[in-house]
Formats: sequence, structure tokens, C-alpha cells
Amino acid sequence: MKLLEGKTALITGASRGIGHGIALKFAEHGANIAFTYLSSVEKGEALVKELEAFGIKAKGYRSDAANFKAAEELVNSVVADFGTVDVLVNNAGITRDTLLMRMSEEQWDEVMNANLKSVFNLTKAVQKPMLKQRKGSIINMSSIIGVKGNAGQSNYAASKAGIIGFTKSIAQELGSRNIRCNALAPGFIETEMTDALDPKIVEGWRSSIPLKRGGTVEDVANATVFLASDMSAYVSGQVINVCGGLLT
Repeated sequence: MKLLEGKTALITGASRGIGHGIALKFAEHGANIAFTYLSSVEKGEALVKELEAFGIKAKGYRSDAANFKAAEELVNSVVADFGTVDVLVNNAGITRDTLLMRMSEEQWDEVMNANLKSVFNLTKAVQKPMLKQRKGSIINMSSIIGVKGNAGQSNYAASKAGIIGFTKSIAQELGSRNIRCNALAPGFIETEMTDALDPKIVEGWRSSIPLKRGGTVEDVANATVFLASDMSAYVSGQVINVCGGLLT
């Protein structure tokens, strides 16, 4: 059963990690995929081929989600190319981890722009076609760090907490037009980034999780499919923790 058949999804930051996994899972469920990448043209072109193998339409756009004008131009291009945007996944984000006493203004601003301002930019841009069609699902990638905080990640935690407040507000603003807005808060997700960590550190994290394992990209992608599909038609303004029970 293809849960996203006929829908067009725009996914930011899809060339690697969680965004890449979401794009593949959406294509598997029949969605046409527009996605953004920032640096690697080669990875963007490779992803288009991966997605088209599912028999759907796919196109990558080199665009900086943190740039307000670029976000508006992106959505206009996607609507011109695909005819609509049914689902927006605000996934793009970065980290600049350090203790507050060492954190520079630049490190703070970089994270807030890439993680939080990008969500404002794309949501504001995509509301126009969604309001016109009187439907849509907006999914914002937060983090359990935005719920509980973490030493050495005050900039990241603030940006992800801001996403939660923004999500709940937009759900209230746009709900009357049948536009839903939800957030996902992943916990410890094992990606190529965690592969480079000390195995003992990784095992320590796993042991602290009730399910006794790290999450997979597919775990997050499956939750995203649920929020994008009509199965969650009465779910809006919520934060779903995908963390193996770490936050209970």
C-alpha cells in the first residue's frame, strides 16, 4: 500500500542522513519528490536517479533554506515544475557544538539561521500554494535536545525548541484551512556521522535507551511518512519523539 501516492513533497537537506532516508521512503510510498541540497551537486544528481528508480518524478534544487528570498524562489520553482506542494519536510540543519563560554556569536547565528530561520522561510513560502489548495502537511524536524536541552549544545537546543513553539503556532494559524503542522523529535539516530565516534561512547548511549538500541534513519522516515499521509489527518500541532523511550 502506497500511502503517499499522487502527493508532491518538498524535503530540505535531503542529500544525506535523515533527509536522504525520508526522500527514499517517500518515493517508495509513491510521492513525487522535490528536494534541496547545498554543497554537493554530485550527491544531488545521484539522489535524483535513486528516487526515479521508484517510478516517481524527482528533482533536486541547489538552495539555501536559511536565505529568505531563495526559499521563496524555491517554492515558486517547485510549484512550476510539479504543479503543487502537498507536503513540506523542514529537515535541513547543522550543529556548532561548544560550551557557552566558548561559543562565538557566529556559531550561535549560524545554527539559528540554518535550523530555525529556515523553517520560517520555507513554511511562509509554502503556505501560499497550500492555502490555495486548502490542504497540506508541514513536518518540522526538531530533536529531543530541543525538549530536554544538552550541555554544549545551547545554540542547537534553542533552535530545536524554537521549532516546537513555531510548529504549535502554525498548526493553530492554518488548521482552519486543512493545513496540518507537526514536529518530529528524533533521539540518538545512528548515521554516517555516528559511525566515526568511539564505539564505547556509542554503546554507552545505546544502554541508556529503554529499547537498548540507537534509532535508524528508517525509524524517523517511517514516522515522517505517517505525518505526511492521510493516516494522520486528525493529527496537528504535535511533537512526536522518535527516541526509543529515552524521553518518557
